[in-house]
Amino acid sequence: MSDPQVVVHRDGDLLAAAAAARLVTRIVDAQAARGVASVVLTGGRTGTAVLEHVNRSAARDAVDWSRVDLFWGDERFLPSGHPDRNETQARAALLDHVPLDPSRVHVMEPSDGAFGDDPEAAAAAYAEVLASLAGPEGVPAFDVCMLGVGEEGHVASVFPDSPAVHEKERTVVAVRDCPKPPPTRVSLTLSSVRHAHEVWLMTTGEAKAGAVATALSGADEVELPAAGALGRHRTLWLLDTAASAKVPASFRA
Repeated sequence: MSDPQVVVHRDGDLLAAAAAARLVTRIVDAQAARGVASVVLTGGRTGTAVLEHVNRSAARDAVDWSRVDLFWGDERFLPSGHPDRNETQARAALLDHVPLDPSRVHVMEPSDGAFGDDPEAAAAAYAEVLASLAGPEGVPAFDVCMLGVGEEGHVASVFPDSPAVHEKERTVVAVRDCPKPPPTRVSLTLSSVRHAHEVWLMTTGEAKAGAVATALSGADEVELPAAGALGRHRTLWLLDTAASAKVPASFRA
């Protein structure tokens, strides 16, 4: 696993714009090397803003979108098209505006989908999707996995001291009684996140500064899951000035 690196931007909009440029470059590089690229998307304000910036970028069309595999780090277990679903937000921000191959857009099933109101079945089905696209490790080696970070240090829908953070075998889990609404979700586990070549943890605001500092100071992932979100080759913390306020001095070179 890689050691974390910190990149600070003046504000959230500049962070999203820079992350969008970085994402396009990473996708183009992956396609040049292997013909395809794979990206794990995240929801929330920053994750959606990144996709909006990609859509507005003149560099957007440098990507062959038909050769991009898209995944989600987590999903709110809500009906298809619900405005709070990460998929819905991603489609509005970018996905509906670029020529993706629908077979490469790997969504987590909604609550009115093939498995009905059964998040465990939806999680198991997504694990099968990952396995079908991976080698013997069971999870693809994603080029980039983007994650938001909560005030208490959660990533995807892996919350502190939850069953999901203790999960060591499964690659995707159902999350019930989530401390943030909606209470039911489907999420990659930390072990799946750690298959990514690069993990980008993106967060803004003073309220996140404590969790950021604690994670970078070597916190245990059970108590602060963001500390366990590491890329194989690169782990980037993309922060605005406010979120970086308490970052340890060793990261401020």
